[in-house]
Amino acid sequence: MKIEVNGNTIEVKKGEMLLTALKNVGISIPTLCHMEDVFPSGACRMCVVEVEGDKNLVPSCAVEVREGMKVKTHSPRVLKARKTIIELLLASHPDDCLYCERNGYCELQSLSEELGVRERRYTAKKPDYKIDNSNVSIVKDSSKCILCGRCVRVCEEIQGVSAIDFVGRGSKAVVAPAFNQGLNLSSCINCGQCVRVCPTGALTEHNNIKELISALMDPEKIVVVQHAPSVSVTIGEYFGYKEGTDVAGVLTAALRKIGFQKVFDTAFSADLTIMEEASELVHRIKNDGKIPMFTSCSPGWVKFVEQFYPEFIENISSCKSPQQMLGAVIKNYYAPKNGIDPSKIFSVSIMPCTAKKFEAERREMASSEGNPDIDLAITTRELAKMFKMFNIDFSSLEPELPDNPFGLRSSAGKLFGATGGVMEAALRTAHFMITGKEMEDLELKQVRDMSGIKEASFNIGGIELNVAVVSGLANARKMLDEIKAGKKKIHFMEVMTCPGGCIAGGGQPYGLDKKKIEHRMKSLYKIDKESEVRCSHRNESIKNLYKDFLGEPLGEKSHKLLHTKYKKRKTNY
Repeated sequence: MKIEVNGNTIEVKKGEMLLTALKNVGISIPTLCHMEDVFPSGACRMCVVEVEGDKNLVPSCAVEVREGMKVKTHSPRVLKARKTIIELLLASHPDDCLYCERNGYCELQSLSEELGVRERRYTAKKPDYKIDNSNVSIVKDSSKCILCGRCVRVCEEIQGVSAIDFVGRGSKAVVAPAFNQGLNLSSCINCGQCVRVCPTGALTEHNNIKELISALMDPEKIVVVQHAPSVSVTIGEYFGYKEGTDVAGVLTAALRKIGFQKVFDTAFSADLTIMEEASELVHRIKNDGKIPMFTSCSPGWVKFVEQFYPEFIENISSCKSPQQMLGAVIKNYYAPKNGIDPSKIFSVSIMPCTAKKFEAERREMASSEGNPDIDLAITTRELAKMFKMFNIDFSSLEPELPDNPFGLRSSAGKLFGATGGVMEAALRTAHFMITGKEMEDLELKQVRDMSGIKEASFNIGGIELNVAVVSGLANARKMLDEIKAGKKKIHFMEVMTCPGGCIAGGGQPYGLDKKKIEHRMKSLYKIDKESEVRCSHRNESIKNLYKDFLGEPLGEKSHKLLHTKYKKRKTNY
């Protein structure tokens, strides 16, 4: 159908919300509460527009297009309404932008600039809330909350966790866990999706830049770093690169420039994870083990099972995540081989995920008592801030290769960054382990795309394997409930905590733009398609690691260093 917008006729789809229709033709409308793929609430009113025939301004997110509709998106009346909303929000908002974690990336700040707010027209008593830093991954500052509801909705509707909700009424309303307790006592799984969608500094990750800089300055420490597969196709967005551009080589050079003595690629240990995980899957299938087997590389998902579905704990693969595997190998193989005291190594990981901070501190993840395998985990966002602090100019750097032996990776390990990637990598290697032959077509399109739930069946050497790929924990709930009810017969299931996988992790750039996430996913597929080594079992460095140190997958040494176990987790919710 056709509608008129600002005097111009445009074509829109019947049944579309006006906000979506306008966005599709390149007209930008400000929002604060709106989220794609969830039912519109129309709570913030920032997206109001003027529609001919309607007495009041209408929220474009909650109004369907209709034939012949005449709309003004930026009339004086509309701009005045939006400006007033911002002024009212700022009336009780803290004036600490210079010190705020979101300074420069705050949507409230950006809208104030866009709408020309230059004076305080309204005043209100500023709330005196204590900052909640009880959670190892996430910090909550309710004084900066504008009650947009994004965090509540992503936690409940997308993640199925419901760790937070609106507490209190009227001017005393606040977003908090049950009984207004700390996040550490809630059902929070540390995924950070609330942080990624928060428009202000009300929710942020624990910033560990200070500790990292202290380590880099300590002459007694040997500071090494690993970066996750999805980081190299994301970090460039902060420095003017097109979404999805792989800057792995420049990233390695930049990390060396700020002082890291060794730079490793977590995609290497993703290959290591596949060797162990595929072996475990084959072993379970051939020996009537616990089926379905669930992947274990996403720490938010693991904690989700521990809390909500403890009856499935034995179904989780005993494999540690790639972050933890590489941490264990660095301190237990690399250090002794190079005559280094493991206690002098300060092992850092750069992750797309706030839950990795939690995972690094789990007691189950330490391969030796009192000596964690990962000393510090930082997010993609924290790394971008560090690069800017150190005045790193990406455009002036020549690409460099990461350090071996933990720099050589297959493209299968790189696929870990996207939903379906672990499944695809594992099946490539499981097929070889079962049949002794490579898959004819390595690209398993059945498990590729942004869908929240994907199911497929593969016949591998006469074994019929039913698999499922899930991202977003509300989708995981659906699958687990159906498996419990006997409605699904699944042998192997990959679960990524964040919708779309690590490319949309809680530690990735702020924002809600799904197109950026899709570009990152396409980049990982492109890397895979153009790589010479596309299977984890073909990685020569992995072969050498087993030959020189680990022995064999699921062997005594590899099981001790690369595997762990979980147990039911208690919470006060």
